[in-house]
Amino acid sequence: MAELLAKVSLFPLALTLGTFLFGVWLQKKVKSPLCNPILVSVILVAGILLALEKLPGLSLDSTEAQTGLLDRYLDGTQGITWLLTPATVCLALPLYEQLKILRKNLPAILAGVLAGTVTSLVVVLGMCHLMGTDRTISVSLLPKSITTAMGIVLSGENGGIEALTTTVIIVTGIIGALTGSILCKIFRFRSPIVQGVAFGTASHVVGTSRANELSVLTGAVSSLSLAVSGIFTAILFPIACKFLPV
Repeated sequence: MAELLAKVSLFPLALTLGTFLFGVWLQKKVKSPLCNPILVSVILVAGILLALEKLPGLSLDSTEAQTGLLDRYLDGTQGITWLLTPATVCLALPLYEQLKILRKNLPAILAGVLAGTVTSLVVVLGMCHLMGTDRTISVSLLPKSITTAMGIVLSGENGGIEALTTTVIIVTGIIGALTGSILCKIFRFRSPIVQGVAFGTASHVVGTSRANELSVLTGAVSSLSLAVSGIFTAILFPIACKFLPV
């Protein structure tokens, strides 16, 4: 069984899509934010890969012995990774549908996104100084609240670890999607505009997927916010790096 799974090139793709579809079904069945499809998929994929690594006969020759199951899984899902950028661009559709409302509230949206972006960078800087992390780790953590496509570029070009940046971005998005609605209730953010800015700025695409579930307008504002947040982060990132621990 392990040998078969190691050799089937479509297994990583089938595993990813299968666990995600199961997460979608589970969310509809349970109707709980804790059953976020991405979170469910991450947990299942990690668990299955860990279980398969313990099976005998997984590494079939000396070449494969040097490559872990995780590396083979990553190679098999390169196509999905490539789709990240065009998928993000597709978020422009709800922007077009809500263009009039977005124009009317554009100054408030931009101000909110700028405040959220600056807050995110300052908090990460403060935590890095407090915990004494080195520069490489700190650079990797800074772009935690923007899309993966942009975050790994900023991290990689400034000496960060792209894998760590990707992990932090995904975790940030999942946490935002899980807790966003609760925090909006606690702080009485009832306006779709305010909610959209919060989701898009703090938890990028994953948060935006949750925002789309609340309302079309919330999703549109979140889409605009994640794009603007990415631009603001790209502009402020080099400045923030100057204040990182050496």
